[in-house]
Amino acid sequence: MMKFLASTILATCLIAAPIAADDALSKAVAKDYDAHLSDLFVHFHQNPELSTVENKTAARMAEELRSVGFEVHEGVGGTGVVALMKNGDGPLVMMRADMDGLPVEEKSGLDYASSATQTDPITGKTVSVMHACGHDVHITSMVGTARRMAALKGQWSGTLMLLVQPAEERVLGAKRMMADNLWERFGKPDFALAFHVSSGVEAGKIDVKEGSPYAGADSVDIIIHGIGAHGASPHRGKDPVLIGSQVVVALQTLVARELSPRDPGVVTVGSFHSGTKHNIISDEAHLQLTVRNTSPETRKLLLDGIKRIAINTGRVAGLPEDKLPEVIISDESVPPTINDTALVRRLKAVWARDMGDDALKETPNKGMGAEDFPFFTTDPYIPSVYWAIGGTSKADFEREEAGGAAVPSHHSPLFKITPRPAVTNGVASTVTALLELMKK
Repeated sequence: MMKFLASTILATCLIAAPIAADDALSKAVAKDYDAHLSDLFVHFHQNPELSTVENKTAARMAEELRSVGFEVHEGVGGTGVVALMKNGDGPLVMMRADMDGLPVEEKSGLDYASSATQTDPITGKTVSVMHACGHDVHITSMVGTARRMAALKGQWSGTLMLLVQPAEERVLGAKRMMADNLWERFGKPDFALAFHVSSGVEAGKIDVKEGSPYAGADSVDIIIHGIGAHGASPHRGKDPVLIGSQVVVALQTLVARELSPRDPGVVTVGSFHSGTKHNIISDEAHLQLTVRNTSPETRKLLLDGIKRIAINTGRVAGLPEDKLPEVIISDESVPPTINDTALVRRLKAVWARDMGDDALKETPNKGMGAEDFPFFTTDPYIPSVYWAIGGTSKADFEREEAGGAAVPSHHSPLFKITPRPAVTNGVASTVTALLELMKK
């Protein structure tokens, strides 16, 4: 484990002694974890709330932040919370934590597992709720960060802004907070930070990447208009199932033959619906796609290609111009999360210096998951870094490698996090970054 963690929490790890400043911070965070953060984490884990209705979570976060001297504003963009601590001249630095849970029944086996239920604001049904993505780690760490920064006011200068964001799982929260005139009301940050706990990284390790740690995502609908006919007389209609099938196959050429092999992109058709009966040629088919990218250029190439392929496949099939396929891009699109290169390198150097070289562990980016944090940082552009904190114990990885139980993924009912050191190093990495950016 990293020097910070090993020197204070996992004393069995054999590493060099940390520098004095790091030792003081690590001891303070460990003490605060034992006295307050551990119970707070369990509280949040046992009481998750769904996106847009995180009312009790938001109220508890407001209470925690206000108690250590932050100026707290509630109800921003729905249930969002903005907390400010002004401490003289200097930069305005924002740190964000998302707080929503998921409609998942927890089966982790933890003795503090969630048994919470809630009315789903989408379906109106009562569902089980779980922190199946680790947002309980994020908000607990934010409280720990607030407590440390309040205690260390003599070591920094500027304004610290803490954002408690709702509805990340539905990619609604950041956009709604921005629509509530976030920067106009509270100031546009000079820097923006966020982290996500990761089940794919060893507990406590910092995984930070240059470039794009999370992809941009678009939801796309394609409506294929056909001409209905009897299944025994296909020549009298225009079959939208056949046209749609040709579109599905042709879409795969976008990534395979139009996108550079070194540029990541995904076009997945997740849903294809048409027809009502065996012997009826339908007059419409509906395709639903998810499209992923890591740059604006790739996004444009893929979306333009989808339109071109869909519309011209309709022309090839002989559809009249007024019945050509429609391509609809959802307004729930999310831009890619892009880390500022210079800022990544600056923070990596500080984390290595204060927390030890072994604190950093970069893992391959194997997925194209998306995140709504870039709504805060893309327009207008704000230099930002989004990093990961490991949440799975080394022993669990070793068991998996030996053929034992696989480490559960995020959003799984089996998902679980090792809160110590995930929470403590969430605090330590954030405080270390803030002290660097706001140093006197």
